[in-house]
Amino acid sequence: MTTAQTTDLIFALDSLSISSNSADALMKGIVALLHEKVTRYNWVGFYMMEKDGDRDVLVLGPFKGTSTPHTRIPLSHGICGAAASTEKTIVVDDVNSDPRYLACSLETKSEIVVPVFVHGKVVGELDIDSDFRAAFGPDDRALCEHAALVLGQFFERHPYARPAHI
Repeated sequence: MTTAQTTDLIFALDSLSISSNSADALMKGIVALLHEKVTRYNWVGFYMMEKDGDRDVLVLGPFKGTSTPHTRIPLSHGICGAAASTEKTIVVDDVNSDPRYLACSLETKSEIVVPVFVHGKVVGELDIDSDFRAAFGPDDRALCEHAALVLGQFFERHPYARPAHI
């Protein structure tokens, strides 16, 4: 991805955040944009934090790509759980070499997971899989982190749109 493509997509994400009338619409728009415009992004989706008794779990939200068996992920599982628990973006260039990887597709080779923050607290994450090894360079990371930021800022501007537990 070139810096110019990244800039164009960041502009499109900002436009989506202005035109969306709900968090769900914004998440669907982000997922569709990234999945359609970056062809090596084979699976793009959001997981949102929910309470399950006394613990937090990640629950599958809007996504594009093949169905996944991982609709609820405890924070102690997978790369998704690790990103939410550490509150840091995780890029895995080769998922087969990372024991945390929860296999969704035999074709997946690399993954990026970016936490979504609202007032400094993780409320969800953007998860992207690619069928190519080392698919996520610095421009991809900047783009994905901006997409997560756009959603977090939407929640901050629209408190009614936030998930119930935040």
